[in-house]
Amino acid sequence: MTPLLSLRHISKSFPGVKALQDVSLDVHAGEVHALLGENGAGKSTLMKILCGIYRQDEGDIVIDGQTRDFHGYQDALDAGVGIIFQEFSLIPDLDAVDNIFLGREKRNRFGLRDRSTMIREAQRLFERLRVSIPLDCPIAELSIADQQFIEIAKALSLDARLLVLDEPTATLTPSEADHLFAIMRALRDQGVGMVFISHHMEEIFTICDHVTVMRDGKKVDDCHVASTSPDDLIEKMVGRRVENIFPERRCDADYDDVVLDIQSLRLDPNGPEHSLKLHRGEILGFAGLVGSGRTELVRGLIGATRPAHARISIEGKPVRLRHPAAALEQGIGLLPENRKTQGLVLPFSCRDNISLNNLAQFQGNLPLLRRGQEARTATDLMAAVRVKAPSPETPVGELSGGNQQKVVIARWLGHQCKVLIFDEPTRGIDVGAKAEIYALMKELTAQGVSIIMISSELPEVLGLCDRAAVFYHGRIAAELEGSALDSQSIMHHATGGLSS
Repeated sequence: MTPLLSLRHISKSFPGVKALQDVSLDVHAGEVHALLGENGAGKSTLMKILCGIYRQDEGDIVIDGQTRDFHGYQDALDAGVGIIFQEFSLIPDLDAVDNIFLGREKRNRFGLRDRSTMIREAQRLFERLRVSIPLDCPIAELSIADQQFIEIAKALSLDARLLVLDEPTATLTPSEADHLFAIMRALRDQGVGMVFISHHMEEIFTICDHVTVMRDGKKVDDCHVASTSPDDLIEKMVGRRVENIFPERRCDADYDDVVLDIQSLRLDPNGPEHSLKLHRGEILGFAGLVGSGRTELVRGLIGATRPAHARISIEGKPVRLRHPAAALEQGIGLLPENRKTQGLVLPFSCRDNISLNNLAQFQGNLPLLRRGQEARTATDLMAAVRVKAPSPETPVGELSGGNQQKVVIARWLGHQCKVLIFDEPTRGIDVGAKAEIYALMKELTAQGVSIIMISSELPEVLGLCDRAAVFYHGRIAAELEGSALDSQSIMHHATGGLSS
């Protein structure tokens, strides 16, 4: 049977980098084809070539047996190729309806925008996705999960015969991901071919029929999902056997030494009152579903949003954290959920990002920076967290997701933080980089740093955390530790007792 898509001997180079070398793969109609590899393996570059965003140096794109030459994204759309980007392509100030039909607005017989028709079609798309999203609310005011579903609705509205899904579940809860998989199965039954990029092995084995593994810009394997195993795929991805992604389980916490004591924190005047203790050398997990209030609590803690009431002590001393700078002065650093928009300035170098909010450390007698000292400090911090980059002057936007996360960690190490808050620290990061981040977190706790980790991944919470606070509808429903810290208990409390 003629494949719906054939990528034949695709190669692509950027200045100083061979991003792709002789990569070929086939996708058939009615197939979900997984594309697997570490960050930097070339997956996104290959898909951008398929979608006309990049042009290949060598090789051919063949759709339905016909060689196609894409000069831009619109050419790919015209050929029936749609993509759900890992980085959202939505206009923040426009609502869901305008984003879905941007550039393809419905017109009435007078040539005017037919908004009522677009609203009806958007409603049908959301009903198909089984989600409820306000149609007239600016994108910027919606949750990350809602924005992801709008991206999916936008792609479905194109009636694409070949759909590329680049990390589509990264911001979804397990139930939302199940909704997406049900939709993907329905599309597969309708003959739609799909390329599915994910770092979650369980998703590959849940929804995919075929898998192509890439490493360092080359294809290293191509096989049916039913004929392989997660361990085999991980070994092919990273080039070595990864026996245990989590470091050896040990508790570095000193439970007699409370570093952070949230005695009373209320985000809204009529909202629930939170209280929590964090001990020296402890990893405290914040578990719960997306939207359960975990990020909102830490934003209130560090003063990013003004709480209605707060009584907080650090190392036994009462403090007032009116804004993030005050929290940083007290030794609290935050690695935000979205590192690319909230944690880094992508065009800046690694050195600039590491020293960004600590420039006073490098100021001499004159109002000039001691660039040599700044560069040496950045180099030392990058080495301490094992950032893989050509030099400290490399723009951070050119690094893989795992190395970008390490640059954010290096910045806070330069501040000698006592408490680090990791918000979804491994989102969009491959399995090899995850293991490095986990090992680094355990090294920090061994040095006496205390960590709060917000994570939607149960294995991450169970594999790393000494204790876990489980959130449900904006409040802490339970604190679990020891033998009580298991997946069943977490899900029971995270769903308000609906999960047994």
